[in-house]
Amino acid sequence: MVRFEFAYMARMRETGRRQGPDRMPVLQEAFREQVRLETTQHPERPLFIGGKSMGGRVASLLIDELATSDGVRGCLCLGYPFHPPGKPLQLRTEHLAALRTPTLILQGERDSFGRREEVETYSLSPAVQLGWIPSGDHSFKPTRRSGLSEAENWGAAVGWGDGFLGEGLSC
Repeated sequence: MVRFEFAYMARMRETGRRQGPDRMPVLQEAFREQVRLETTQHPERPLFIGGKSMGGRVASLLIDELATSDGVRGCLCLGYPFHPPGKPLQLRTEHLAALRTPTLILQGERDSFGRREEVETYSLSPAVQLGWIPSGDHSFKPTRRSGLSEAENWGAAVGWGDGFLGEGLSC
């Protein structure tokens, strides 16, 4: 597994000041650069991409392109931002209806960026699988009343992701 940090996240970590993300073309180019680096250094390794929230959105916007150009096998999104919180009509789903590359989106059932009852009404490509984290919010943290722990929810997410990646490796 290779992790990277978008420049805007590194700036926030270094300065301690919260700021908005870079524009989408900048984020996409940063992601492409990481994929190029990985495929150049390790051309024999099967490659999947993904991310948490904005990182997952960027990955999902690029997955079909990178599957064709770089042989990326799939995309794993954790807490996808289907819409801004409180703005369910501002959907970020158009590209998800047309995806051709296997994509797994793991979403908390009560995620303010897309609750289960909302997301299940969206038109998504057959290449997109949804996995629901019980009682989870955007960070998969459950309510106390659920009786679940955050660690249990992350364990469920790891299980879903492991199964998805295993399927992608067997293809």
